[in-house]
Order: sequence, then C-alpha cells, then structure tokens
Amino acid sequence: MDDLIHDSASKVTAKDGTVYVEGPDAVDVKLTPEAAQETSDRLMDGAATAQGQRRLSKMPHRPK
Repeated sequence: MDDLIHDSASKVTAKDGTVYVEGPDAVDVKLTPEAAQETSDRLMDGAATAQGQRRLSKMPHRPK
C-alpha cells in the first residue's frame, strides 16, 4: 500500500444522475447519488476524527 498522503482535494461533478470523482493518484470513480452521500458522510467523520487526533497529539497530557 502506498504511504503517500495527498493534500489536494478531489474534483466532484454530477452528470445524468451519476457522481464522478476525480482525484490525486489517478482516482477516477463513478458513484450513485446514494453511494456518494454515504461516502461523503464517511469522509466527514474520518476528517473530524483525524483533525481531533492531530490536535490531541500536540497536547502534553496525551495518554501513551
């Protein structure tokens, strides 16, 4: 698995009832609207968790 972390957002468009996602590292995905909404929810949850982890990692009382 690639350890590269991308810092650019994916491009998202909709056409004829399909959601198209184009992103870094040749990401090219076509989703139903329902799958796109679920993916969006999961991305938001993951992003919030990662931001919290990043903030907590800088605190001196962080449990080990």
